[in-house]
Amino acid sequence: MLQSAQSTRDHLLIYINGERHDVSGADAFLTLSDFLRLRLGQIGTKIVCSEGDCGACSVLVGRVALPGDDEGKSGGHSGGNSGGEGKIIYRTIDSCIQFMYQLDRAHIVSVEGLKCNGLLSPVQDAMVKCHGSQCGFCTPGFVVTMAGLLEDEAAERKEALTPDELRYGLTGNLCRCTGYVQIIEAGCSVDPGKTARICELYPDGPIAEAFESHGSDNVCVKDDRGRTVALPATLAEAVTFKAAHPGCTVVAGATDIGVQHNKGKIAPEEILCLANVAEMKRIELSNESLTVGAGATWTQVERAIKDGVPQFHGVLTVFGSPQIRNAGTIGGNIANASPIADSVPFLFVMGAELELAGPKGSRRVDINDFYFGYKKFDLREDELIARVHIPLPTTAQTLKLYKVSRRRDLDISTFTAAVLVELDEARGTIQNIRIAYGGVGPVVLRLPKTEAFLIGKPFEESVLREAGKQARSEVTPITDVRGSAGFRLQLAKNILSRFYFDCTSMAGA
Repeated sequence: MLQSAQSTRDHLLIYINGERHDVSGADAFLTLSDFLRLRLGQIGTKIVCSEGDCGACSVLVGRVALPGDDEGKSGGHSGGNSGGEGKIIYRTIDSCIQFMYQLDRAHIVSVEGLKCNGLLSPVQDAMVKCHGSQCGFCTPGFVVTMAGLLEDEAAERKEALTPDELRYGLTGNLCRCTGYVQIIEAGCSVDPGKTARICELYPDGPIAEAFESHGSDNVCVKDDRGRTVALPATLAEAVTFKAAHPGCTVVAGATDIGVQHNKGKIAPEEILCLANVAEMKRIELSNESLTVGAGATWTQVERAIKDGVPQFHGVLTVFGSPQIRNAGTIGGNIANASPIADSVPFLFVMGAELELAGPKGSRRVDINDFYFGYKKFDLREDELIARVHIPLPTTAQTLKLYKVSRRRDLDISTFTAAVLVELDEARGTIQNIRIAYGGVGPVVLRLPKTEAFLIGKPFEESVLREAGKQARSEVTPITDVRGSAGFRLQLAKNILSRFYFDCTSMAGA
């Protein structure tokens, strides 16, 4: 049980299409899609894959912008308050892999909530006029996602969405029968200037006031089966709960846990949900470093580093879908300890440090020393990943990141790589180099022998080609559904030649 001088609630405070719901007991453990369909009878939200792959279950989730939150200053929309305070930012998520307990102090807008004065919204109307639907099962998800794009990307410029923006924004929505031409046409035909913003349908003020009045609450909900979920308000309280319940399941974005739950693989009895710990969502960016709270979403990170670290930004644009990036967190990606985690090779070569918070204080661990083996890492039972401190590439360094997958968008990696090099320009030799590969072993790997081989050598094609042979000898890939061991070995060899050509073509340009 959470212990705090602040008040503790035994229910969740959630608004759905402008209506308040106090959710308690077993309902707090339902997925959002099940709550909408089974408890409220709002069956416009469809369930197909239950994995966050198809987007048929897409809904908009609005949260009050944090003071100083960049998302409150640009992107998203609502009520015209200065500095983002009292302003609700809406993002599209997959409701099939989002639990109700993650949505305390959030406003959910489903496809039913987009109607204006009982009439179809402009997006819904455009889908009808442009014949953007056949069987119609996926249509609500497309409608909600396009409404989210209008809410976000075009809200301030008053310009229609472009085909490229729609193709990118709809990567998390799949249609099997209509094809995308008519759907893109529908999205392009909507005039943002004539489309009601969410804050016009549901004014921010009353909802934000209700949320902010409970901003310091701790929440602890139990059901009749004995399941418990705690939502602490601060990092210190989260650590206290973790220390008292070392076997609890920690949930941030739930983009992985939600899938496992839906497939019947896990059914946690004690849950520590970090959704309300505002200090774990902060991002601080300077010319030299990036500090990211472990609870920051990939959308937040993507926006923060767009100009400063374009290579990492490029990787993030093919990291899942917008719905996944709007929910998934950097801390979850690290703690999941996958050998194909898209972010980890970058963190390895940059020498990122993980700030681990425990009851006796915090400590820092170089991420290169964090992983011991498959799903094994240096995190004590009473600790949480609090922040990630990332040095940024200097002007003397060149960074290249690579992801190989069976398709470009919304796919799990077959192979990943990060290479960071610093040259001695006077001599034309490699002064320092760091190489990390993913998908070629039980964890993401640094390649110390290959690095040592390259230091002091000329930066030439023949040298990098020879280094590729060394790299191949340092990895032990397996064959699985995403690729054979032989294919991964060839990638491990070839990627260093690719790195050379990428660097030299960039220099020539």
